[in-house]
Amino acid sequence: MSMTQSNGPFSFLYADKGGQIFLAILFGAAVLVPILNLVLPASSVFHMPTWVVSLLGKYLCFALLALSVDLIWGFCGILSLGHGAFFALGGYAMGMYLMRQIGDRGVYGNATLPDFMVFLNWKELPWYWHGFDNFAFAMVMVLLVPGLLGFVFGWLTFRSRVTGVYLSIISQAMTYALLLAFFRNDMGFGGNNGLTDFKDILGFDIQANGTRVSLFLASIVALASCYLICRYIVSSKLGRVLIGIRDAENRVRFLGYRVEHYKLFVFTLSSLMAGVAGALYVPQVGIINPSEFSPANSIEIVIWVAIGGRGSLYGAALGAILVNYGKTYFTGALPEAWLFVLGGLFVAVTLFLPKGIVGTVPSFKAMTRSRNSRSETAKTATGETDG
Repeated sequence: MSMTQSNGPFSFLYADKGGQIFLAILFGAAVLVPILNLVLPASSVFHMPTWVVSLLGKYLCFALLALSVDLIWGFCGILSLGHGAFFALGGYAMGMYLMRQIGDRGVYGNATLPDFMVFLNWKELPWYWHGFDNFAFAMVMVLLVPGLLGFVFGWLTFRSRVTGVYLSIISQAMTYALLLAFFRNDMGFGGNNGLTDFKDILGFDIQANGTRVSLFLASIVALASCYLICRYIVSSKLGRVLIGIRDAENRVRFLGYRVEHYKLFVFTLSSLMAGVAGALYVPQVGIINPSEFSPANSIEIVIWVAIGGRGSLYGAALGAILVNYGKTYFTGALPEAWLFVLGGLFVAVTLFLPKGIVGTVPSFKAMTRSRNSRSETAKTATGETDG
């Protein structure tokens, strides 16, 4: 070849075999799922129902959310137990746009006010709802609101050198405070019921098969793009500094690096990714309410990453998909036992697979090669002795 691998635009992927497989699977799904849903007739045994497409899209959103947590936890040592807040804020920004698209098709027929505002006797649209009838403005808010919160939270904590369990507790307190705030009816976000009953997006029926497939494809594009961004970062000099901060923060600081700046950058980027995941999640599930701010949800995200494999990126995405598939199955088959299954799974992974599913596979292969090598050495030595 005329061009070496190290000079290509995606040279950071050449040594990432797992990432290549992950991206290939995403590409295959992007081709196969639309065919199975839109091309094959419903009578075909290979036809994929639209509800399955939406379910897969939801899993992809969770995979993107897990990816955002793995970026800061797996490569910078920042254990956030409040990332559900950024996910929910991105979801609310999308939900506000979808609510404005309902217009006079709501229960009360008010072209300006959403149904819950009419029910609560609101006289006019709050100032912070203005502009959300425009898709471009809403998308800016999907990025701006979670990103701004992540930047402010990171700036206040990192400049104060808050680390470890203290940062985890503060992040959990942040998302719990937002949970309480969004539960209030006078906040103007639907209170306990949240935002729902969406009709269309960009003029397309949100329940139509084509729209559902388009949202699924958008989720794949977002996940693949964010994976490439994260892989590029962690493979660069910046990534090596982040890993140094994770392993020996004081030493990196002693070398002259402004550790808080690196942390702030990667935390803000992670917040943006979580907001995008929330924005894609809402139109596919049809609702956003304050329960998404629940601290338990943020803890569950960390479990996804730990099970899949912290510090591998694609492992975090895999963990999110596997755990949520298990959740879908067990909440139907054993609804009372699901939380016990999740807790037991986390304990089992911690004890027997401390590196997660992805991290354990190379260790197992290395162990097998070492055992085979010792066996061959022993046989050779025995043969020489017998000779």
